[in-house]
Amino acid sequence: MNKVRRKKLENLMESLEELRNDLDLIKEEEAEARDNIPESMQESERHEKADAACEALDSAFDSLEEALSYLEEAIE
Repeated sequence: MNKVRRKKLENLMESLEELRNDLDLIKEEEAEARDNIPESMQESERHEKADAACEALDSAFDSLEEALSYLEEAIE
């Protein structure tokens, strides 16, 4: 890989790392909100939606991690 493409990938990785960090904060906030739903509402639609959102955010975070790993491999 030449220097120009390598630099473009490095810049892209920096952007993805920033997005990953932002997503991680949102993911933690959503998990905290879900965990603070009262026990009496654990079986409610609200809790189910919050749980589904947490799972989706976890998947998105994992996908960003995987993408970063692939890009790092490409640069080497």
